[in-house]
Amino acid sequence: MRNRGKAATVVAAAAALVLLAGCTPRDVETSPTGDETSAPIELVDALPAGTTEVDEVTWALVEGEPRSLVPGADYNFVQPNLCASLLRVQPDFTVEAGIAETADWVDPVTFVIDIRPGVTFWDGTPVTPQDVVYSLERHHSDVTSAFYGAFVLVAPEGGIEVTGENQVTVHFVAPDSTFRDAIAGGAGAVLSRAVGEAQGPALGTSGGELMCAGPYELESWTPGSEIVTVANEDYWDGAPLVKKLTYRFISDGTTLTNALLEGEVDGAFNVAPGSRSAFESSDTGRLVIGPSTASFSFGPTRDTGAGANPLIRQALSLAIDRQQYISTVLHGLGQPQSTFVAPFSWSGSSAADVYQAGYDALAAPEVDLDAAKKLVEESGEDTSVPLRLAIPAGSKELSQTAAIVQSAAGQIGLTIEIDERQPADFAAIFLPDPGPRENIDFVATTGYTETPGVLAYPQLFLLPAEMGGIFNWTGYSNPDVTAGLEAARTTPDATGAAEAYVGAQEIFAPDLLQVTLAGSYHTTFLSDELSGVVTSVAAYSSPWAQHLGGK
Repeated sequence: MRNRGKAATVVAAAAALVLLAGCTPRDVETSPTGDETSAPIELVDALPAGTTEVDEVTWALVEGEPRSLVPGADYNFVQPNLCASLLRVQPDFTVEAGIAETADWVDPVTFVIDIRPGVTFWDGTPVTPQDVVYSLERHHSDVTSAFYGAFVLVAPEGGIEVTGENQVTVHFVAPDSTFRDAIAGGAGAVLSRAVGEAQGPALGTSGGELMCAGPYELESWTPGSEIVTVANEDYWDGAPLVKKLTYRFISDGTTLTNALLEGEVDGAFNVAPGSRSAFESSDTGRLVIGPSTASFSFGPTRDTGAGANPLIRQALSLAIDRQQYISTVLHGLGQPQSTFVAPFSWSGSSAADVYQAGYDALAAPEVDLDAAKKLVEESGEDTSVPLRLAIPAGSKELSQTAAIVQSAAGQIGLTIEIDERQPADFAAIFLPDPGPRENIDFVATTGYTETPGVLAYPQLFLLPAEMGGIFNWTGYSNPDVTAGLEAARTTPDATGAAEAYVGAQEIFAPDLLQVTLAGSYHTTFLSDELSGVVTSVAAYSSPWAQHLGGK
């Protein structure tokens, strides 16, 4: 799970600790808008590949300036175009070959990676098995890496080793149904061992160097201003059509909207839903809506107080009109979601039918004020004590979210106070120290998973802390849920893993460790002169600009 907000970068990093979890024209699918009076939205996961070369494209980063370009140290849309991974997440959330020609299980606890011959880093040096071992060990041996959780079942000694001229083998202490998907994202990105060891802590920072094997190479980084990348003409899968891709840091939504509409920048992801009408009426670019795993939600922050009581969470859920929420906050660019794992998460799985059937069996969100009031009464909580909901300062969508939750609470006899926190203070909520959470009952966030799989969110909130439940602040404990999630990870058979997960989901979904308000779509604005970008949530983990070019 990742959090989009700059203020909550810590959430993204922590969540990834247990993330188990070439652009071509794609078929379009339709999805509801969340507004029953509107026509279904066409969801596009990738635009047709560009056909002509372009000297330079300017791309805006609404998330702001990255802290690092090293996979596992930060999350941004720059890194996937720089550091190619062993496997690649496709726009439709399937997984295909990347730097690895093949990468798969040869038995339940042995994973073999065969490196594609002839792949080179930007400086022309070959990608070797030693580089792959170095890159994977960065996460396996470093608990601070955002991808550490993907390697927890790798054998602690000799778990990752060179076993051939172009081969690396990974040994596990137990089967891991999530590992292959994980290395299709940042967990499988390959860095130069020589440059990495020489750079040390400076690796991938604005003052250091980076050496990867992606379609673009880093040319310069001007702190506070821009990052400039240039096409890797020797990229194994073909040189990009855009010869210079410059990233500008524009975190203010209004400023970004104006820059896009006036042609000052050519494109951006995660553009503000509030600007939907302006984007759709533009005569210089177009808004593209893609499938996503992202969702808006709020959840409890401690094991005491009314927020820790599942009856209170269930009551609040019943008091919130999801259709109104999607219309008001997302301007129709989303859909109701029955639990905190979005259906797109399993869309590329061979067991997708099992996951979907389990999801469809869940109770859909509904509004029932009478039932909500009854739950409040049954909870035994003192309703004269206000509940505090924390949000990050400057987030229009989460500010609107808090107002809607506050209004709904008032209709069922509860009082919500909104606690707006500055970036550092908001980020501190998600650190191990419980201090910043002691005087709040809920925190509102928006997050996503960037590689296929269903276990990221549940493990964070449902497992014991010592097993990776770093956001299990209520002390939630259900042996059947724990056993089901463990079985879902360690069952090699895809159908068996899906059945184990669905069984656990049936139990934990009603407990609402996160009250999911809506799934949100992936939004992209792009100049009419360009095409070829990935427009689904896969842009977070794949070389989304590889096929960007002129129309």
